[in-house]
Amino acid sequence: MGKLDAMKERYDQIAIPEELNFRIQLEIQKSRKQQEEKNGAGRPHRFKRIICSVEAAAAVVCILFTAALNTSPVFAKEAGQLPVIGGLARILTFRSYETEKDDIAVSVEIPTIEMITEDTGIKVDGINQEILARCNQYADEALLRAEEYRTAYLETGGTPEEWAEHNIKITVGYEIKQQNNDYLSFVVRGTENWTNANSESKYYNLDLRTGKIVTLKDMLGGDYAELANESIREEIAERQKAGEVFFTAEEGGFAGISEDAKFYINENNRPVIVFGKYEIAPGSSGEIEFEITGGK
Repeated sequence: MGKLDAMKERYDQIAIPEELNFRIQLEIQKSRKQQEEKNGAGRPHRFKRIICSVEAAAAVVCILFTAALNTSPVFAKEAGQLPVIGGLARILTFRSYETEKDDIAVSVEIPTIEMITEDTGIKVDGINQEILARCNQYADEALLRAEEYRTAYLETGGTPEEWAEHNIKITVGYEIKQQNNDYLSFVVRGTENWTNANSESKYYNLDLRTGKIVTLKDMLGGDYAELANESIREEIAERQKAGEVFFTAEEGGFAGISEDAKFYINENNRPVIVFGKYEIAPGSSGEIEFEITGGK
């Protein structure tokens, strides 16, 4: 029997507590009923409601599954042998909400790191608290900026109806870049659709073997800056030949990475350095990325 077949056989043999199965089915039925009642409220938000219902059902299943792990030793032992459950860490949504004030829409999704394997000794409370504080601070400050913009707009002759047409939106969210047994890499972003000046992005790269935040020096060695600069310059030259536009040195273009250069770790476990919009190229290019090869 192959490894995959053996794994499937163990999975099929797991005895799921009857109470857990009943509660899961009950919550799914409840979610479906609520969705059916809401479907008549209009089409514009139907897709969004369906997504929210699916997410809610998934959250319920996750909570009940966790409860089963805590209350059923046999279930927990068997589940721990499955690949997904047996990982070291994962990213979950800690808090998610949407609100609107004075035609200013705010959408916030805050991530948190959860250690699946607890005996690693890795502590993530500090990082999670930092992420929570950063997301809340950005959302609050962005809302204040938008309200100040609204006040100025109305005071200079704009009408509330014209303001509403601006469709101002503040978004705080995250994107997982890598999630395996070696690294956990993700970015937390805050954006305002009416200005690029205040957008923020913070990349988190956690080494799950040591519990430490990964630096470019960790991944590339002591001469990481020289190595990265050479790699980026070579790739810029190649991209320019292909027609891409970059700022010249006189225009504020690439002059070498900084000590706090933003990067994430990709599926090849290589660092990818990220430059923001307008940083080294016209805004139409958006964010620009360079995978750095070589190093230790």
